[in-house]
Amino acid sequence: MFRPGIRNLITDVPGLLVGHATDDRIISGVTVLTCGGDWPAAVDVRGGGPGTRETDVLAPENLIGRAHAVVLAGGSVFGLAAADGVTAALSVRGIGLNLSKGSPAIPIVPAAVLHDLGNGGDKSWGIDPPYRRLGIQAMQAAGQDFTLGSVGAGRGAMAGLTKGGIGSASIDLGLGVVVGALAAVNSIGSALMPDGATYWAWPFELDDEFGGAKPPAASLNTAHPGIGNPIPDDSRLLALGRMEPGANTTLGVVACSAALTTVECKRIAMMAQDGIARAVRPAHTPFDGDTVFALSGGAVALDENQRRAAHVGRIGSAAADCMARAIARAVYHAR
Repeated sequence: MFRPGIRNLITDVPGLLVGHATDDRIISGVTVLTCGGDWPAAVDVRGGGPGTRETDVLAPENLIGRAHAVVLAGGSVFGLAAADGVTAALSVRGIGLNLSKGSPAIPIVPAAVLHDLGNGGDKSWGIDPPYRRLGIQAMQAAGQDFTLGSVGAGRGAMAGLTKGGIGSASIDLGLGVVVGALAAVNSIGSALMPDGATYWAWPFELDDEFGGAKPPAASLNTAHPGIGNPIPDDSRLLALGRMEPGANTTLGVVACSAALTTVECKRIAMMAQDGIARAVRPAHTPFDGDTVFALSGGAVALDENQRRAAHVGRIGSAAADCMARAIARAVYHAR
């Protein structure tokens, strides 16, 4: 039976480090994931109101298809500046592409942001938003162990009408293949079933990692529990200014230790979006900016034969499960 990795965090994938920077005054923050080099990477966007940077460079038809770090941030469009800070900090370390002799290293740092501007924090930053600074701080704090819940990019997040936050999970598939997920949950949909206690992701839970709650027997006896589940309490969401395009988002990163191409990472990112749909209802609405990045560490070679596609499918399925678990863990720890 498959078990979580040692930490049950995305950093169980060798080479990955994660750091947070949280500003309680503005009730927002930044989370940075750094790779152990330039890793094959891809992205899949399903939400109707995304806020992103450097996603086209990861498209399989384009030249690069690799990343040195991924940034998740609060602050809506202002939060994209966090990637500026991370880019500069990596370049100073000599990390990045070297296209001409004597020029600065050029890191590839894709980013995605969530909207937390209406959460009551002090947003009177004028022409100097704090996110570039927070990006640098988050990168400097990066390590194998990191906090879950209301921290970093998830500090000001909400999941429906419940606190959102940062979650992570991993699974060891054996033979050195480890898959992990990191999620910043600020969804318009809820991670909880109507009983307010059971997570939609409960079938995928391992070792009671988000409380072990099971749905009432009545729900289990329903063929399709929660079908047609409406957006929770529209009037309250309207009053909070959350019924606007891009005002709600689940951001995610999935990674594996297997050696994948950029095209295969794209398929993994697409499959991992199913984890959002399993853990949040509804998901991928016009109001959400749901975005998932996929990274390949390359430590474990896959068979170069007809079985390769089956291996990729297995990794993608595990990534979707990890994403669902990471979302539930985000809300569980934030609450």
